[in-house]
Amino acid sequence: MSKLNYWQQPQVVTETNFPALSAQYGGSSFIFAEQVQSSPSAFYRVGDPIQTYFAASSIMSVLKQPTNMGPSQLCIDENPTAFLESKCTSCIRILTDLISSCTTDPALDAVSYYHDFTVLKVPGNFTMFQSRQVNITPLSEPASPSLDGNTCYNVVSEVIYEIEFSGIHGIQNVSVQFRMVNISGNPGCTLQQHFSLHFGNRNPSFTKRRSGNPGYIKRAPLIALYNSTQQPITILQNQGDGHCSATERYMIGFGENVRTSCQFSMPFNLEEANCSHLQEILYQAFQWVHSPVSLAITGNANPAHPEEWNIVFYQKCSMQDEHCMLPISLEIQVMWAQVGLLSNPQAQVLGGRYYYLCKPLKSFIASMNMLPLTTTVAFTDVTKWPDPPRGQPKVSWKLPFDFFFPFKVALSRAMSSSGSLACILFISLMLHEIGIS
Repeated sequence: MSKLNYWQQPQVVTETNFPALSAQYGGSSFIFAEQVQSSPSAFYRVGDPIQTYFAASSIMSVLKQPTNMGPSQLCIDENPTAFLESKCTSCIRILTDLISSCTTDPALDAVSYYHDFTVLKVPGNFTMFQSRQVNITPLSEPASPSLDGNTCYNVVSEVIYEIEFSGIHGIQNVSVQFRMVNISGNPGCTLQQHFSLHFGNRNPSFTKRRSGNPGYIKRAPLIALYNSTQQPITILQNQGDGHCSATERYMIGFGENVRTSCQFSMPFNLEEANCSHLQEILYQAFQWVHSPVSLAITGNANPAHPEEWNIVFYQKCSMQDEHCMLPISLEIQVMWAQVGLLSNPQAQVLGGRYYYLCKPLKSFIASMNMLPLTTTVAFTDVTKWPDPPRGQPKVSWKLPFDFFFPFKVALSRAMSSSGSLACILFISLMLHEIGIS
């Protein structure tokens, strides 16, 4: 068994067996491993260098994004870009002789960042790139650097590449824009340049953000169904000057109690409209375009599955003593509970209600067209917690109240029986003595 757990003892090397061992186990020591020429990938992967092609010289290279090096922050131009890695870099160039560098240094000329080369859609080699080239298009035609005295005009200070891709089909479009500055120096100067690289998907995903999977996540949007359309619930928002914003609304986060107030501007005076029209305008202001039909029970509810939604209850204003009642406050009440395992609880919405607080129209000045509106959102936790777990019963070593009671009973019986016997003997002896006398 021990032989299986250890290396075998090597044989002793001697002058006699050395040639034989060398021939048996030896080999050449300076043979390079065979290098297999790998074929290029069919598409770019994250982090891959973006390949370029210079047609005039038939040279393949990579797209460069200059960056800084060390404490000096000097520019290094050979830094390759990486696919799907949006970056912003900056560096400093030292121009010792601005007069000669102004029109000859390619780093100062915008044309050098897009002209005379193309970007390959997908990785390739010299035999396969004719149909894979994408030209770099400037958003506006940049001016070339020009020198006037000690000042160099139209010098590149910022380069921004926008690259549009489409999945495994690779790069579809590349655009570039520049920011130009004028610099002066006698004879030299320094120039700080900025370089940005941004990626965008030509076919963006239209998947909607979930509010949980399955249970709601704290502060995630509360989802409702509006005419078969799934949207987060929003409420009136103050735009800063006290008025209700006509375009922006506050999105409700799950579990967050919120209160907002603002002045709502009516399109006419109160005296100019009938009751039902006023009510409809205010309801629409509170609820936005459409009224929510149901609330999502879980954060990943599917609109196509009705069992995953709870109907929203409404309590609106009604006529009181033939007086018109206007909604001036909305209370959105949401009941929710934790369900599932205690170790992994899931928050579910059990129900919701839109409760309107109303005020008679006659309590407002007829000529006014501003109404103060208030919205509150309250989440009520109705979780039913299980009974607390009980431990195993413990052994109780507590003795009875009178541990010696059975022994006392037995002893007292013994004593009472012996006492009665003595009494009988005593009486018998007394009677015997009387008889003798």
